Amino acid sequence: MRVHEIPGNEESFDNKNRMPVFFIAHGSPMNAIQNNPFTQTLGEIGKSLQIKPKAVLCISAHWLTRGTFVCTKATPEIIYDFSGFPDELYHVIYPAPSSPEMANAVMKLVPEIKGTNEWGLDHGCWSVMKHIFPDAHIPVFQLSIDYNNTMQYHFELGKKLKSLRNEGVLIIGSGNVVHNLRLLNWSDITTVPWSTANPFDWAVEFDSWVKDKIDKRDFESLMNYEKMGKAAKLAVPTVDHYVPLLYCLGMAEPEEKITYPFESIVFGSLSMRCVKIG
Repeated sequence: MRVHEIPGNEESFDNKNRMPVFFIAHGSPMNAIQNNPFTQTLGEIGKSLQIKPKAVLCISAHWLTRGTFVCTKATPEIIYDFSGFPDELYHVIYPAPSSPEMANAVMKLVPEIKGTNEWGLDHGCWSVMKHIFPDAHIPVFQLSIDYNNTMQYHFELGKKLKSLRNEGVLIIGSGNVVHNLRLLNWSDITTVPWSTANPFDWAVEFDSWVKDKIDKRDFESLMNYEKMGKAAKLAVPTVDHYVPLLYCLGMAEPEEKITYPFESIVFGSLSMRCVKIG
């Protein structure tokens, strides 16, 4: 039985069977075409879902805008938003449909969110979805990140969107807790399938600090992460890859369990920590 042929999907979505939320560390685009411990975990995530989602809403670190937008395009194109990687990566396709219906539901739920057809699926989305739902049968659409807004704004917007979980929408934030490309060990990123050697001490420190704050439900500290000190400045030189985590935490209910399907730091300065809510 394929993962998408799960019996019982005709049930209504309510608090009993609300969809989980995942923060996924997408890391290098090469993960799209590699078989490694991380991509194997993504495959297991897809197989673990007891109910097939009606759609997937992805909040990717790679769609940054002024204001917040949702993509309403019915057939989203693949965006190869990177350079310098092997040709094979530029031939990856992920022909999932979108869900204009659910995009309209997002705009109705939060009127400040506007629709646009000037986007598709960037690598923060498709490189992850390719492993979670490899047959591309689930509709996928993206929400942009208002790059000039505050951490509080992103967390609160997550709160406003969390009712989508009861409507059968699987929400995925795609970024990285620690994401410092300037200090990344690029020497083998396109050739070595999985390099976890010699993480920087500050990367381990910040990644562990984030986990501790999540475990304690201290989301306020995570919104004010820069107060953590030098490790935070090195781990989050720009906020784009950190913000998707705040959306996900804003969607958590007080009683929900939070777990970590995958934990690792690769290439010295890239955390692959994934978070599951619900």
